[in-house]
Amino acid sequence: MSTPSEYLNSLFSLTGKVAVVIGGTGELCGAMAEGMAGAGAEVVLVGRNEEKAKPRLERMAAGGGKGYFVSAEASEKAALQGLLATVLARSGRVDIVVNGAGVNSATPFVDIGEEEFDRIVRINLKGVFLGCQIFGKYLVDRGQGGSIINLGSMSGIVPLSRVFTYSATKAAVHNLSKNLAREWAPHKVRVNTLVPGFFPAEQNRKILSPDRVASIMGHTPMKRFGEARELVGATLLLASDGAGGFITGSEFVVDGGYHAMTI
Repeated sequence: MSTPSEYLNSLFSLTGKVAVVIGGTGELCGAMAEGMAGAGAEVVLVGRNEEKAKPRLERMAAGGGKGYFVSAEASEKAALQGLLATVLARSGRVDIVVNGAGVNSATPFVDIGEEEFDRIVRINLKGVFLGCQIFGKYLVDRGQGGSIINLGSMSGIVPLSRVFTYSATKAAVHNLSKNLAREWAPHKVRVNTLVPGFFPAEQNRKILSPDRVASIMGHTPMKRFGEARELVGATLLLASDGAGGFITGSEFVVDGGYHAMTI
């Protein structure tokens, strides 16, 4: 009979799995990647800057985890096809995919230029679309199931001020994830949206003015920002077959109660 510790380890274990984390050089996805490495997965950090990946890979290795970096542009189909080929050649399989590349802006709506709009749509929405299409096809064709975790946003559930294009793209990601969850459930490929509340990260620091921070804190029952490590538990749940095998099409919110607050 297993001990409680052994039972929990087996429930959330990712041993033998390969996780591809697109946007893994960022703060939030990097923490998620590090958590999956700690649970036994071989983790592929995907981004454009290898220097940003090195400290994370060093921490993974120090904790006994395995991982490596692959450079790829998340919004280019050929680049993601090359990424899949590279990972299959080196690791032999892919089991978990995190689509987490993203950018933001705080431009007033009437001043949003087409170039800015197209850039945010290309990275935030087209990147997720292509990641799901290329890696999802592989998972479906392989016939052994898998987990896709798309990074959503609280602004994909309720519109937030000042981030018009970002909110629109994240709402689309939420919708796409539910559609794919339904489509691929018979193939045991689970698709979920991980929805962070307010976590200071590279893409949103420029919009966190003092008045906006005060507004956020007034709407967050826990009265603080989230820390990147606090996304790890939700990630392991959604990634693991043992703990999360019946979870698909969900919007898994990690927000300190923000979405539960009205007046």
